[in-house]
Amino acid sequence: MKTKKIFILVSFLIFSGIALIYISWKPVIWSLVLFLPLFLLGIRDMLQTKHSIKRNFPVIGNLRYFLESVRPEIMQYFVETDTQGRPINRLDRTLIYERSKKENDTTPFGTQEDVYKEGYEWMDHSIYAINNIDLKKDARVWVGGSDCTQPYHASIMNISAMSFGSLSKNAVLAMNTGAKIGGFAHNTGEGGLSPYHLEPGGDIIWQIGTAYFGCRTSEGKFNPEKFQEKARQEQVKMIEVKISQGAKPGHGGILPAAKNTPEIAEIRDIKPHTDVHSPPGHTAFTNAEELLFFIANLRKLSGGKPCGFKICIGKKQEFIDICEAMIKTNIKPDFITIDGGEGGTGAAPIEFSNSIGMPLRDGLAFAIDTLNGYDLKKDIKVIASGKIFSSFHIARVIALGADMVNSARAMMMAVGCIQALQCNSNTCPVGVATQNQSLMKGLVVKDKSVRVANFHEETIKSFMELLAAVGVQEPSNLRRAHINRRISMISSLKYSEIYPPVKTGSYLKLHHEMA
Repeated sequence: MKTKKIFILVSFLIFSGIALIYISWKPVIWSLVLFLPLFLLGIRDMLQTKHSIKRNFPVIGNLRYFLESVRPEIMQYFVETDTQGRPINRLDRTLIYERSKKENDTTPFGTQEDVYKEGYEWMDHSIYAINNIDLKKDARVWVGGSDCTQPYHASIMNISAMSFGSLSKNAVLAMNTGAKIGGFAHNTGEGGLSPYHLEPGGDIIWQIGTAYFGCRTSEGKFNPEKFQEKARQEQVKMIEVKISQGAKPGHGGILPAAKNTPEIAEIRDIKPHTDVHSPPGHTAFTNAEELLFFIANLRKLSGGKPCGFKICIGKKQEFIDICEAMIKTNIKPDFITIDGGEGGTGAAPIEFSNSIGMPLRDGLAFAIDTLNGYDLKKDIKVIASGKIFSSFHIARVIALGADMVNSARAMMMAVGCIQALQCNSNTCPVGVATQNQSLMKGLVVKDKSVRVANFHEETIKSFMELLAAVGVQEPSNLRRAHINRRISMISSLKYSEIYPPVKTGSYLKLHHEMA
C-alpha cells in the first residue's frame, strides 16, 4: 500500500510538471520542475544522520532504499556473494540491522531454510520451558585465574578484534561508545591502542600482535616500558596476544599505504604512507614455554590484569604442546580465544582466507577437549570467535564448551556496513573501513553507537529466551547434546556424537608416563 501511494504521488508530480511545461514552455519553469525537488532532497540527505549512504551520496543513495521498499529481495542480487563467491545470508544481515535499530526482528512464513538439507542445525527445546527467566539479565563471566589480581567481569558477548586503521576513527568511536552504553568490551585489534578507543570510556581488550604496534622498539621488537605505561590505564581490562587470526593464520596483518595516515603511523610507531605487513610470527617467543613466560610477564607489567592469547587451530600438536607446557611451568593464561578459519578480515590473500585454518567449531571442540583432558579448563576461560551473528550462534559454541563469544562482522553491520567489499581499497561507501574523510563523515557516531548497544542488548535477550526454551537457567548448563546437525537427508547427529567429549584429566596419565 505504501509503495502504491508513492507511485501515485510520483505519477501526479510528473504529469503536473508535463502540463505546466506544455502551457508555459519557459526554461526557468522547466528547471524548477526538474531540479528543485532533487536539490531539496539532496539537502535533506546531507543533513540527516540515520543513513550513511544518503549522507555520502545524496539523491542517488535513495535508489538503494527505494529498491528495498519495492522488493526487499532485489538487494540480494547486489550483495549475494562476496569476492570469493561465498554466500552472504540475507536473513542474517536483516536480523542485525533490525536488532541494531530495535525494529521488529521476527519473520513470517516459518523456517526460512531447507530443514532437510545437509548442514541444517537446531536445538532441543523442552516442554518444561522456564517461564520466569530474566530476559534482561546481563550474562557475564569472571575472567582471571589464580595469578590475576584484577579479574574482569566480562559480558558473554563482546566486540571482536578490529584495528583503527582498518576501521575509520568514526567506526571505532561508535563501537567503543556502544560498548560503554551497553557495558561490554571492545577489542582493539593488533593496530594498537588509539585515542579513539579510549575517548568514549568503554572497556578495552588490548590486543598485541606480531608487530607489537604501540609497544614496539624502533626495530619492531616488544618494548616492555611502552606496554606497561599503556596497559595500566583503567580502561584496559584484558590483554590478548594474537598468535594467529582465522582469516589469515600464518600470515601477518596488512595495512595498505592508502590507509596508513600520519596519525595511524604515530599510534603504531611506524612510517606513514607505506604498506605495512606484520610479521607472520612473534619474536618475543619461539616455543610453548616461552609463550607462557611472555604471558606471565604481560600480566605482571599490566598490574595483574587477565592475559591470554588468540589462536586459530592449525597443527594440533602445537596446541597440545602449549597445554603440556602449562603443566610443566604451572603458568596458565587467564583466557584463550579460539578463532575460526571462516573469520573475516579487511585484507587477506584468497588462498589464506579460503584454505588455511581450522573452522571454528572443529577448532573449538578440539581446544576444549584438550584443555579438559589435561584438567586445565577449570582455570581458563575460552572465547569463541568467527562468524557469530545470532543468539543461536552463541548457543552452539557455548554448548561446545566456550564461556564467551566475540563478534566483529555483526558489530560492523550495526555501525552501517553494507558489505560493499571495499575494505582493502579505502573506498568504503559508508565510512566504516576507510580513512577517507569525505566518506567517513557519513558515519554519525551518536546514532551508530546506540545501534551497537541495541544489537548487543537484543541479542543477549534472544539468547536468554533460547536458554528458557531449552529449559536451562545458566549458559554454562548448555551441553553438546542440546545441538543437532543434519548430516544427510535421512540422518542427523547431536554435537555430543560429532564431537564426543573428553573425560576431564584423561590425558594426564599419558603425560606422566611420557615425562
